Formats: sequence, C-alpha cells, structure tokens
Amino acid sequence: MIKRKSRYIAALSIICIVILLYVFSGGILASLGNFLVVDEKPVHSDAVVVLNTGVEYHPRLEEAASLYRKGFAEKIVINGNRKTDALRELERRGLKHCCPWYEERFRILELLGVRRSDIIAISVEDAYDTISEAQAVGGELIKAGIDSIIIATSKSHTGRALSIWKNLFAGRFKLKVVAAQKDPYSPRGWWKDGRQIRWVMSEYGAWLYYFWKSRINGLKDGIIERRDGDDNP
Repeated sequence: MIKRKSRYIAALSIICIVILLYVFSGGILASLGNFLVVDEKPVHSDAVVVLNTGVEYHPRLEEAASLYRKGFAEKIVINGNRKTDALRELERRGLKHCCPWYEERFRILELLGVRRSDIIAISVEDAYDTISEAQAVGGELIKAGIDSIIIATSKSHTGRALSIWKNLFAGRFKLKVVAAQKDPYSPRGWWKDGRQIRWVMSEYGAWLYYFWKSRINGLKDGIIERRDGDDNP
C-alpha cells in the first residue's frame, strides 16, 4: 500500500511539473534564449573582427560589412584555414587547393561594399573553438597595433564570445560585440526549431565547459592556458 501510494505521489508530482512547465515554459525558455545574447551599440573602432566558429558565418560577414559601410570600422578582420591531421596528411600527399582559404569571403565582402585592401585575413590552422580562436586572432591584432575592435558573431554566441575576449585580453582592447542581425536565431522561439535547439544546447554546454576550464586551469596573465590537444567549445 505504501509503495502504491508513493507511486501515486510521484506520478502526481510529475504531472504537476509537466503542467507548470507547459504553463510557464514560454517565459522560462525565452529567458534562457535571451541570456545568451549580447548586442551592444557599436562605436568607431579600428576593426570589425568576424568570428569563424559556428555554422552561421554569412550573416556575420553581412553584419561586418554593414558596420564598415556605416563608418564604424576602418578594417574587417577574418580568420580561417583550419586544418586537421587528416587534411595535413592529404596536403603532404600532394593535395592542391583550388584557391586560397579566404578568397570566397573576400568576394562576399567585396560584393557587400568592402574594399579588398581593407580586409585582413588571419590564418589560424589550429583554432577549433572560441578560446583558441581568440588567442590566435587577438595575438595577431596586438602585433598589428590594433587597439579597438567590434566583434561580429551569431546572436547566440555573443555573450560567451564577449566574456572570453574580455578575460583573455582584459584592458588590452576597447571591445564591443554586435550580433549579426540576419542570423536566424530567435531567443523568443528557439525551442520551436530543431536547428536552434541544437545551437542553444551546444552554447550552454560550451558555457559550462568554459566556466570549468576557467576555474580548474585558471587565468595566467589574462590568457587562459591551453594545452596541446585541447578542443574545448
């Protein structure tokens, strides 16, 4: 009798939770979606840095071109040329690429009104996540004497990208982050689309990993230490 009663209580509790989630889910899920997004007002900067991590790359290029045309930046910085061990092996065996890794992005930006001479392409072969990308690209920007940047990235990626860049380069750059307006991510309806659900789940997983790595490995001279073989989000 006691076990049966316990089962009834457990079932009733689950039903109540489901009902509460159904009633309040819209607001809760929208809050979860909005938490990921930071969209700051741009100010005139030395360059717009287009992040390469993620799949929605073209809206980021469009946002960068828009900022450039409006006079918020003198240059646009892109990065790429990622290489795996498998790709390097193919290149050793004689693989010849049809064109430089940056050529398509140059052409897109030119189509959007950006002068080719105002595009800076940074090759970062071993950057596979936001942290390693920031380390590699930020280091090159420092060498180039760039002091102020606008980061252009996907909406769901803005919050974490801003946090990472601020932690890695605290006080080194004047920094703003702008969300790509044509990015299809919808904070108020992401749970209705399978692709956006994957983005949100991946982003929250990456946040957890970032917090864990920051606490465990710590910060050293403003740079999060990265060991060979790391492939964190």
